Amino acid sequence: MNIKGSTNIVGLIGHPVEHSFSPPMHNAAFEALDMDYAYVPFDVDSGNLESAIEGASALNIKGFNVTIPHKVEVMKYLNELDEVASLIGAVNTIDFKDLKGYNTDGIGAIKAIEEETSIKNKNVVIAGAGGASRAISFYIAKYGAESLTILNRNVEKAESLAGDVLDSGLIGEVNSDSISEIGNCLAESDILIDTTPLGMHPHIDDEPIACAEDMHEDLVVFDAVYNPNETSLLKEAIKAGAKSVYGIKMLLYQGAESFRIWTGRDAPVDVMEDALKKTLNLE
Repeated sequence: MNIKGSTNIVGLIGHPVEHSFSPPMHNAAFEALDMDYAYVPFDVDSGNLESAIEGASALNIKGFNVTIPHKVEVMKYLNELDEVASLIGAVNTIDFKDLKGYNTDGIGAIKAIEEETSIKNKNVVIAGAGGASRAISFYIAKYGAESLTILNRNVEKAESLAGDVLDSGLIGEVNSDSISEIGNCLAESDILIDTTPLGMHPHIDDEPIACAEDMHEDLVVFDAVYNPNETSLLKEAIKAGAKSVYGIKMLLYQGAESFRIWTGRDAPVDVMEDALKKTLNLE
């Protein structure tokens, strides 16, 4: 990579950022398209967030991805929010052209799932009611699902999120329940999405939210965890003959959407996927 005075800088802000897989993915894309861009991670403490955004504007940085713990707080320092980012109440991508915030987490999940099946008119179950679930739930509604059921250990959180998604007017039926009821929910469901951290490295032997006996062959199972690639939940899905969607695909497609927002160009998804697989030792 040849960085010079004309190089456009994009990057990541969060705390911590040293384990991010985004730099190799984006830099491989810029190199493949011969674009004068570089992607750099910046570790930004919460107390320095406002000055980081002001400084980035002054330095003519083109765009940021935003990760934990800044996704909500950063909205205070932006001029504008994309419609779905506003509904979600969190931002993971900033375009400095107009200091506008977007949330590409949900679209990343949708594009990953739609490699296997359309969301439209499907009955969808989501496990978890945190930030990732919130981002994905609004996109599931936006993309025309028939119904959405949100399951969580803390049922009040699930009820609250279900109410917010229903209030958006994007979908007619949203239910909530305890995650312990998942076995009863899956028989009539088309898609299962797991946004919980269960099975994430190093806890790869965690008991999954559902087992093969709960699943059926027509079910599409997506796990947002991407390390390990094949989680305990996806192993159960394979056992049941269900279709598996890997977390790496969400990471890939949310990155591709950020790339498009910053550059106005379609991302070379195959190049980005190869770089991710190399970084995650999946080759």
